[in-house]
Amino acid sequence: MTSEEIITAIKDIIATIAPDEELVGLDTAVPLRDQIELDSMDFLDIVMELRKRYGVQVPEAEYGELNTLDGCARYLAPKLEGKELKLVNA
Repeated sequence: MTSEEIITAIKDIIATIAPDEELVGLDTAVPLRDQIELDSMDFLDIVMELRKRYGVQVPEAEYGELNTLDGCARYLAPKLEGKELKLVNA
């Protein structure tokens, strides 16, 4: 997956978990929690959805890597290499 596809995948997961949040115009460099209402359970749901959709395991010690959309793209790129984008909210 490309960085853009990874960001699209994360936004799709967030749309599933927090459907009332406005995801258009998110700054990819600003922490997600500073832009939208995500609590720790929502964040765990994002991690679980990554595992469900893409088979990606994110160890708890590395959760901070997913703080921003840019961080998600950097961290997940090698883990999602060769995987297809799966959108639920397209």
